[in-house]
Amino acid sequence: MSTSARPPVSQDPADRRTFVRTTLDLGDVLLHPWGREAAESETMLDGLIAAAADPLIALWNPLATADRGDASAWLEARDGGWDRGAGASFAAVTATDGALLGSVTLRWVDRADGLAMIGYWTLPAARGRGVATRATKAVTSWGFRTADARRIEIAHAVGNEASCRVAERCGYLPEGTLRDSHRFGDGAYHDEHLHARLATDPEPDDPTEATGRVGVTSR
Repeated sequence: MSTSARPPVSQDPADRRTFVRTTLDLGDVLLHPWGREAAESETMLDGLIAAAADPLIALWNPLATADRGDASAWLEARDGGWDRGAGASFAAVTATDGALLGSVTLRWVDRADGLAMIGYWTLPAARGRGVATRATKAVTSWGFRTADARRIEIAHAVGNEASCRVAERCGYLPEGTLRDSHRFGDGAYHDEHLHARLATDPEPDDPTEATGRVGVTSR
């Protein structure tokens, strides 16, 4: 798996906690930084429109990408996160033809404290193939290694059992239930399961092919 170089060492931990654009190579799947460049591809824009229309993504992770204009604005925001070093949003695509499979985003919750959160979604064609698990595991390891993350969390609706399985496969330990924690695409607040990994936790075993139907986290 290819990664960028570690940011320069600084005495201030917050200065080291910067997400630097890179592409992660998983073999058959590539994780490319989302950004303005993707807006030049009609295929990528249409993939984001399709994601917004998918019922499961619309429920668990609503996207404001109903048309190409909205999709371009969404990509501009992702690019801004990279520019500030505050958010690392990756498009998961096939290595052969660049077809969009899904997305993984790692963002700081408390940058000075090294606390981050990761979320993901996959398109229907990518589900049941282990894409969400492999991509989440890769971005997690990258965040610990290159951006000095101390703790990374996953929060998902209690009803989203497939996301729970992805979290467990990626070594995120369950830590409890957050009551009425987040308003989802149906307009209702849902309880969420909280999972977390620490930089000091051991790496999980290599993920096997997912058996779940879909993996989509809320944030």
